[in-house]
Amino acid sequence: MLASSEEGKTNLLPTITNTTHIRGVTVAQPLSPSVLDRMHRYFQAANYLSVGQIYLLDNPMLKLPLKREHIKPRLLGHWGTTPGLNFIFAHANRIITEREVNMIYITGPGHGGPGFVANTWIEGSYEEFFPNIDRTEAGMQRLFKQFSFPRGIPSHVAPETPGSMHEGGELGYSVSHAYGAALDNPDQVVIAVVGDGEAETGPLAASWHSTKYIHPINDGFVLPILHLNGYKIANPTLLARMDKEEVTKLFEGYGYEPIFVELKQETFNDKPETFVQIHQDMAAAMDLCMDKFAAIRAKAIAERDAGQPIVRPRWPMIVMRTPKGWTGPKEIKGKKVEDYWRSHQVPFSDIDGENVLNLEKWLASYDVKSLFNDDGSVKEDIVSLAPKGQKRIGSNPVVHGQVSKDLKMPDFRNYEVKFEKPGTENAEMTRVMGKFLRDIMKENEAEKNFRIFGPDETASNRWNDVFDVSGKTWLANYFEEDKTNDFLQQDGRVMEILSEHTCQGWLEAYNLTGRHGFFSCYEAFIHVIDSMFNQHAKWLKTTRHINWRKPIPSLNYLLTSHVWRQDHNGFSHQDPGFIDHVVNKKAEVIRVYLPADANTLLSVTDHVLRSRHYVNVVVAGKQPALQYLNMDQAIKHATKGLGIWDWASNDDGGEPDVVMACAGEIPTMEALAATDLLRQHFPDLKIRFVNVCDLMTLQPKEEHPHGLSDREFDAIFTTDKPVMFAFHGYPWLIHRLTYRRNGHANIHARGYIEEGSTSTPFDMVVVNQLDRFNLAIDVIDRVPKLQKIGAHVRQKLADKLVEHAQYIAVVGDDLPEVKNWKWPY
Repeated sequence: MLASSEEGKTNLLPTITNTTHIRGVTVAQPLSPSVLDRMHRYFQAANYLSVGQIYLLDNPMLKLPLKREHIKPRLLGHWGTTPGLNFIFAHANRIITEREVNMIYITGPGHGGPGFVANTWIEGSYEEFFPNIDRTEAGMQRLFKQFSFPRGIPSHVAPETPGSMHEGGELGYSVSHAYGAALDNPDQVVIAVVGDGEAETGPLAASWHSTKYIHPINDGFVLPILHLNGYKIANPTLLARMDKEEVTKLFEGYGYEPIFVELKQETFNDKPETFVQIHQDMAAAMDLCMDKFAAIRAKAIAERDAGQPIVRPRWPMIVMRTPKGWTGPKEIKGKKVEDYWRSHQVPFSDIDGENVLNLEKWLASYDVKSLFNDDGSVKEDIVSLAPKGQKRIGSNPVVHGQVSKDLKMPDFRNYEVKFEKPGTENAEMTRVMGKFLRDIMKENEAEKNFRIFGPDETASNRWNDVFDVSGKTWLANYFEEDKTNDFLQQDGRVMEILSEHTCQGWLEAYNLTGRHGFFSCYEAFIHVIDSMFNQHAKWLKTTRHINWRKPIPSLNYLLTSHVWRQDHNGFSHQDPGFIDHVVNKKAEVIRVYLPADANTLLSVTDHVLRSRHYVNVVVAGKQPALQYLNMDQAIKHATKGLGIWDWASNDDGGEPDVVMACAGEIPTMEALAATDLLRQHFPDLKIRFVNVCDLMTLQPKEEHPHGLSDREFDAIFTTDKPVMFAFHGYPWLIHRLTYRRNGHANIHARGYIEEGSTSTPFDMVVVNQLDRFNLAIDVIDRVPKLQKIGAHVRQKLADKLVEHAQYIAVVGDDLPEVKNWKWPY
């Protein structure tokens, strides 16, 4: 390592030359010898603190000879990527300080958590959030002990890490998060470090196209840094084994200008001149990128002011090659470690006598006395390199949810669908919702804090009216026919790309940085982002209990083109299981709504867009459907979450014989039609009709804050009467939610049972036994007094199912009496 001076400072050798080479151009070296020395020691201090977090329990400054009892009993964490992250962090700080920019640092290889924690500790932001982990020797010991330790902090760049908005535990989302954070944030520079392992993932590959959606004036700057350190857990990485020309062509094809900063393999050593050159090259590259950002914005402003369309720029990015496990042990017990996959996690975990000495030698190589004062504080000339106040990466208020405004909301009551009688007139639910969203976008045009996201489905999902206010974001090439046809707009606020992963990543980051949005998607294909939802829900759950992170706008989904109206696309498009997936998460962060008509959907939409720190799943159809509740009824119903529909019931003043329950647009219609059949054939049968809009009301209130008390549930559903439950999704979810209820044994759920094909709308419910005839037969089979007198009616209903099958096979459409059914009472 570098030699130490008597004053306890590391002396780098003089710079090799006065110039460095970036993209084949000779430029002046940007770092003076003094700044270079301090930056390198900053980098080494972060490395020392990172190794200490992985290994040390005590003796944080090596004032005593290292012993086994100073080392943690269980060694957890990831070293391999960490020195590269520390190196970038040091150079990012210089840019922030010299250019006075605000910066967000997104760590794709989030398993390098000790590095992010170390850097925020050095800059002083960490102890402001955690005063007990102060910059003293005792604070350093507590910093080391807490890492990957029971009741401590996680090993990744977790929510507990100041300045983090991307944990990076699951790979693939760093670039989409970076661009989502930059949208409508023109004063932010977002660094996105992409590990070469992450660069192999599908979501990451699609997200590189975000350059076609970023506006040079209205949005922030994203600087991707592709870190090629050569290895994953136990294999080489693909991009690291591609030559420079191939990597260049790949990213030029994506629309970038790659700038290479490379510590070549033949110079992987600890000689001072090696570090001098890589620091100078990185500093020059960072300066070049910032200069290019400024030039791109200036050119775009000139084009705008001249009334010309903005020419999509070629955005700079950095490709950085440094060895995995850089500055760590070259080999252990004869086996290669640095620049190899063995350095990925803990380079050596078998702490015998020899490896205690190896660890001590490794830690000592950073020259602790040149980095820290005797009391454990960081040397002042090192700390002085860090930005101050909210300019520090760990103190950026944007990533802590501290810069966020509520939406200005028009009155949703003004969009009411009016009708004379319930169940007699049709409307397209999501089209009505789209009119509401159009005006929300208009009301918040000045704030620029609301966007719509989706995979090429905004028009398909009937949100067309938003195009009256804003087009679809598009900075890729235009064709002549685009001018009058496709609503493409360079500064549009509707984000469409046929990658659910990228849409999800954009919206998550947009929410995480305090803004609002809605993601519409075909119900079956929202499963593409199941795992991304998992990660976001975990983030929300954790951050609810971190007081310096403020509640952020909720992540809102509209799932439409749903299972019961995918008769035209067939089996592959039929899957309502996302809601099963969602309810696995903590009740404090998830909400599921199944409004049965447009007015209820309007009330739900207003509610979810005002909410914070939830994931809201709204399932609603886009096809013409019967409408049931006026606006006053819809508001009350949506507020309560479920309730008896008096106009569809005939048990007022007495006990019901059966409860007909439903959740979802199509199940509601089928349950009403079944109720009609039963009342025609059995006029004396007392039916209580219950509709559920907020699915989580079915759980006990001890399990979900929206849950009904047992007394309320029993009053509505009874404890001893059969309950026929027509459900939008998989029927066993109803049993799961209600298993603790007193009358659970009486609940008989019908829903999707994995039957389907290209057929008619009504045939979809028939093959899944959710249709009106099967529901009515269920009632006959389960109401005691009908079991003896209902045989003839039961047979008639079964005959209707046969008639249906014959009719659609000949005509190709549903029976007119089914297709044209309306509520007759």
